[in-house]
Amino acid sequence: MSVNQITYLTFVIVLVAALVLDLGLLSKKNTTITIKKALFQTAFWIALSLAFFGFLWIEKSSIVAAKFITAYLMEWSLSIDNIFVFILIFSFFNVKESDAGRALLIGILLAIVFRILFIALGIELIDRFHWIMYFFGAFLIYTGFKLFFQNEEEEYHPENSKVYLFMRKMFRLTDAEPKGRFIIKSKGKIFFTVLSMVVVMLAATDIVFALDSIPTVVSLVRESPDVPFSADDILVIYSSNIFAVLGLRSLFFLLRGAVDKFSYLQQGIAVVLVFIGVKMLIEYFDIHISIYISLAVIVVCLVSAILFSMYRNKKSRSGVSENL
Repeated sequence: MSVNQITYLTFVIVLVAALVLDLGLLSKKNTTITIKKALFQTAFWIALSLAFFGFLWIEKSSIVAAKFITAYLMEWSLSIDNIFVFILIFSFFNVKESDAGRALLIGILLAIVFRILFIALGIELIDRFHWIMYFFGAFLIYTGFKLFFQNEEEEYHPENSKVYLFMRKMFRLTDAEPKGRFIIKSKGKIFFTVLSMVVVMLAATDIVFALDSIPTVVSLVRESPDVPFSADDILVIYSSNIFAVLGLRSLFFLLRGAVDKFSYLQQGIAVVLVFIGVKMLIEYFDIHISIYISLAVIVVCLVSAILFSMYRNKKSRSGVSENL
């Protein structure tokens, strides 16, 4: 077997084994996921991603491994921003603790399927039309500035979502207690429960986020817009996306009580998006930024945003204490 075949086979085996473990042992139906359990699951997915990073370093090269960890960190940070929207969806539908884990898992698995399709489509489009990368670059800069200056009044409202309104109009829905069920049969008719709506809205929300994340990762991984995607590039794009998305569920349960503690994280992500957008645009002038510089910028922006959020929270608590 070639090195590429061994790498892909290893990735698939690790992924399937991890999913079996997650589904069979960590995601039993009608169980509540505690902070301790969420912490264990988060550590599990991060350790698995780091192990794959080490595998790429040994089997491929330090460049391929650096591309993977950079793309993974980018996807992971965008996933955290994604989680805040997930929290609003679960709060709106008043999903019980015992139902949340399974609904979130199915929504994420659907999101992975859609991401695989979108990545394949994106790679094909970029290979055929190189100029589309410049469009994505401008889009990321616009998104970054919009995210940086976004205020609380512009918060996501599930009840105004087009997906929610469409489902209310087109499907037979019930507000009855789901008790872990996605479909309820009553009087010979099939009704979809709120858990079904949650799953669809989670997948739809991730699709919207993918419009930012996929072009971002493609720009980080690809050496030059004039060079076709290599097998290593495609592997890194897929694996970084899938590893980051699979870790979403445990992050959700870990971070949902700490939404306000990372109030400046979106500004850090916004700066990274603008940086990636500029990186994509300047490639037109044959200016290429190395993967190591991109990695450093992502780490500095995210760590700075988290530390500044912690500092502001501490200062706010100190101010309240003094007033009391």
